[in-house]
Amino acid sequence: MTQLTTPPQTGDDVVLLTVPADGGYLGVLRTATAGLAARLQFALDEIEDLRIAVDEACAMLLAVATRDAELECRFSVTDDALTVEVSVATTRGSRLPAESSFAWKVLTALTTSASATADNGRATIMLLTRRAGGL
Repeated sequence: MTQLTTPPQTGDDVVLLTVPADGGYLGVLRTATAGLAARLQFALDEIEDLRIAVDEACAMLLAVATRDAELECRFSVTDDALTVEVSVATTRGSRLPAESSFAWKVLTALTTSASATADNGRATIMLLTRRAGGL
């Protein structure tokens, strides 16, 4: 089941989206990413870069996800940036690709910054993209 909620936050607009950890649902996350980036008036090429980065991050997480896991995606919107945090429950002993891998090269080329954490059976990838030129 897909859930879309926006809890009250101070400062940033936050959107939480949870979908099954299945490649068939990645289009939902890509579409949400594009919509929020468009809200920030990102250029079309910036929107496409961010969609590709989210897709790549999700693919990395799907490779380590537990069976029947859910991808939890948190979008934080500020005046000139969009932060996307995607996390999933992971199988025991699984690891995300090394920062020297092609997947990480893609993430760092397409975003302002990218980072990952993995602990307590959960992996999270955070992507930050600032709009070119700011406001």
